[in-house]
Amino acid sequence: MEAREISKTVIARLPRYFRYLSELKDKGTERISSKDLSKLMNVTASQIRQDLNNFGGFGQQGYGYNVDYLHGEIGKLLGLDKPHNLIICGAGSLGTALAGNPDFINAGFRIKAMFDIDPVKIGKFLHGIEVHSNSELEDFIKENDIDIAIVAVPVNAANDLKDKLIDHGIRAIWNFSNTDLDVPDDVAVENVHLLDSLMKLSCVKVQHLDA
Repeated sequence: MEAREISKTVIARLPRYFRYLSELKDKGTERISSKDLSKLMNVTASQIRQDLNNFGGFGQQGYGYNVDYLHGEIGKLLGLDKPHNLIICGAGSLGTALAGNPDFINAGFRIKAMFDIDPVKIGKFLHGIEVHSNSELEDFIKENDIDIAIVAVPVNAANDLKDKLIDHGIRAIWNFSNTDLDVPDDVAVENVHLLDSLMKLSCVKVQHLDA
């Protein structure tokens, strides 16, 4: 189903819907009402209906949502109806941890290679994924139909690497380099700041103790 232009806030909630629906599918649940789904997700039933109505609704009055169908449709909206080829740039501790995450392959994200500048790491296999030299980036991206690049390098290397990835045709970057990467309008970037998340947790704890 073709979606009209919608807010980034609604789009940001789609992965959470997909995750809860995946769990319901695994349990054998065939259908669910917006009220019951709201209890699971801790959001209002009205919010769920408003979000899904952006894409046509998917539900039936008095029936609720068919879990398998809704899961599949949200998967299409998220681009999960086809596999995606990824590379990881940076074979340090974070890059290695990401390479070993089984959730990626289960969702159709295939990590095809890792890249690094350290000659000690080049040629090794981490979680079954070969580490290549950065000098091989351009040819590998072209020859393996790479959709997404994961950036897990130090801050001082992130921007130069970003420019090379874009020059080589990458249009989606998942950035863990602890700096915001500025990209052209035709390139999607998700800047992930792990320390920011930890500091938010610390702030909430301090406020709770001071209350």
